[in-house]
Amino acid sequence: MAPRGPLAARPPQNDLLTIRPPTTAPATGFRTIDQFSLSDLESIWNILRGDSVIDWKRLNYLTRDDAEEFLRVQEFYVDRAADRARLDAIKNEAIAYLRRNFEYPIPRAVAELPVEDLMLMAAGKGHKQVCACVILKVMHIIHHLQGRELLYVLPLSDAEIFQLVEQKIYRVIGGMLEEGLPITEFLGGRKSRDSLYTKLLSKSETIAAQIYDKVRFRIVTRTTEDLLPVLNYLTRRLFPFTYAIPGESYNTLLDPRDYARHHPHIVDLLNSPQTNVHEDPLTGPVDNKFSARSYRVIHFVVDMPVRVPQKVLDKAPPAAANLGPVVFVLVEFQLVDHDTELANESGEASHARYKERQRTAVRDRLQLGADRVKRKRK
Repeated sequence: MAPRGPLAARPPQNDLLTIRPPTTAPATGFRTIDQFSLSDLESIWNILRGDSVIDWKRLNYLTRDDAEEFLRVQEFYVDRAADRARLDAIKNEAIAYLRRNFEYPIPRAVAELPVEDLMLMAAGKGHKQVCACVILKVMHIIHHLQGRELLYVLPLSDAEIFQLVEQKIYRVIGGMLEEGLPITEFLGGRKSRDSLYTKLLSKSETIAAQIYDKVRFRIVTRTTEDLLPVLNYLTRRLFPFTYAIPGESYNTLLDPRDYARHHPHIVDLLNSPQTNVHEDPLTGPVDNKFSARSYRVIHFVVDMPVRVPQKVLDKAPPAAANLGPVVFVLVEFQLVDHDTELANESGEASHARYKERQRTAVRDRLQLGADRVKRKRK
């Protein structure tokens, strides 16, 4: 289906929607590898490794525009009085926590800064830089916890929450397609109920909370060279890299050392004394026993911030009053290039073979039980 106009349309429920882009000029704001800043590379490496920003020593945003862009992808708009007040409330709660529990010495000149100035200070040096980083880390946790709490108290069904997520994703991806980013295909949707039943029956942890891909999307780029630029664009327009779920990333598509050898600019950034990056992104087999060994993909899960409409907040119980307007929803993303996508859909790596292996395992488990299944496989 070719997009017509901004893609904010609702995708079909319990199905995959495939979108192929028109051919237009390159997108405004799209950065090639040689245009990456240090913060661009760090955000990508953090996602590919499945690390946590709580372990970082500095933030490398150098301009106010960078800081405001990061806040926008968190669903904060600093020119809105309500959002400014919300940011200040989270900052003040973070400072109060640090003083209450650790008697942390935060200078008044730091505590009174707007959040975007704190972000720029976190790229500096000295005690103030450390204080700024510590405050921002605690703010990250507070914002996440309160957004999760808000999700539980809102008068919204899962279907309505997923619709908000899909509208946000299709709006951003639709814009990317219209602006001519190097994407050949975009597939997305919610898992059907039968797929969810099968997935849980195939897992040893039969808990619904363990399913990260109730909403999942796959983006196919033109070439492998386009993978990281597209991922970078997503972190600046769709989801904050800070909310990639630690431990839920795997990369079987790019060899980071080989990639760096072909891109001297990446090597220069990795060698910067200011970088938080000290190891290559993790590589290895896909963490799914039903996937073929030949399957290649960049996979990660994001707890995506989604802004709740005011008309919904107006109907929320009093407990929601101090939790802000943002909830978090888990979304799985997969990135592949066009040639790899074709290879993945042939032979043992194909989705049809994957589902066949999964259904066979579920049938055996239901009929035989885990112990007899193990003996059968031996």
